[in-house]
Amino acid sequence: MKIHDVEQGSSAWLEARCGIVTASEADALISPLGKVRTGAGVFTYLCQKLAERWLQKPLENYDAFAMEQGRILEERARPWLAMKLDCDIQRPGFITNDEETCGCSPDGMISNETGIEIKCPMAKTHVGYLIDGCLPSEYVAQVQTSLFVTRLSQWYFLSYHKDFPKLLLTIHPDVEYHDKLAEALEEFNERLEVGWQRLLDANGGSPPPKRVPMTFSDEVQRGKAYADLNEVLQ
Repeated sequence: MKIHDVEQGSSAWLEARCGIVTASEADALISPLGKVRTGAGVFTYLCQKLAERWLQKPLENYDAFAMEQGRILEERARPWLAMKLDCDIQRPGFITNDEETCGCSPDGMISNETGIEIKCPMAKTHVGYLIDGCLPSEYVAQVQTSLFVTRLSQWYFLSYHKDFPKLLLTIHPDVEYHDKLAEALEEFNERLEVGWQRLLDANGGSPPPKRVPMTFSDEVQRGKAYADLNEVLQ
């Protein structure tokens, strides 16, 4: 695995994710049961990755504000987990496989041996997770893809809500799932390269240089998320 030194949520992190499959989006390629997806959904995701690669930036439908709200809530969950496990938790930037064709952004890592995925859902959703007592189906692809990318032996999944018991699970690599994921990634990345070449041919060469828009700093943009979430945390 390759660890890219970028801060999660920053512009550099968003750019690092552009054009490649990420764990949080892997459900577009493979189902929770390990079935390789086909059809319109895969094509839509292919077009998204091609557009990101061409523009060298995430598309407009990327919800950075919601992402930042989740990050703020995770800052409460992470110290609880560190105390529970009696360990130090690092937060790496962006991790890819050696080929840099697939990546993940762990919510934490312990001694480069165990990854962490933290979710802070609404109360009714968290209660459902507690009752089921297993990795929610909507996060199977994300966690297994993270294990696939990093080649770590285990991953912690934490569902955290301040008013309820916490759900902490230890997830191990699913070899059969990873075989199917490798198949899906190989086919998708082959289509990605074919699509990229068609874009180049249509343009008569490489895309134009990236435009550098005038924006506020990442810190300033985060200020709104902190302000709007203040009432939730109190």
